[in-house]
Amino acid sequence: MTAPMTTILPDAAATNWVDRHAPPALRPWLKLGRFDRPAGIWLLMLPGWQGIALAGAEKGQWPNPFLLVAFFVGAALMRAAGCAFNDIVDRDFDAQVSRTAMRPIPAGLISVKQAWAFVIGCCAVRPIRS
Repeated sequence: MTAPMTTILPDAAATNWVDRHAPPALRPWLKLGRFDRPAGIWLLMLPGWQGIALAGAEKGQWPNPFLLVAFFVGAALMRAAGCAFNDIVDRDFDAQVSRTAMRPIPAGLISVKQAWAFVIGCCAVRPIRS
């Protein structure tokens, strides 16, 4: 396994927070989960937050902050797991396409076994209810 690269992916903004602030050792993992491009998280999270807000409003209450945080974490992790699974399945194809060739798996920064562990880890996280 090679040392983590700081290559900016061609389909990610050069000013994304992962490339600017994340420790180099974490960058391939954050890029595997597409945390450098949060639009997918927003697309999963906002409808859930709207449902939580409407359920609270129906009872005349504010949205439950624990549910809002739990739904945010769940949306981020499920989106990350889905992106990693996509990269596992498409790894041979991604290696041949210039836009995707520098993603962590085709670039050799993360192995397929490590990517599967990432997917399983993302799916295994459960919120702790206080």
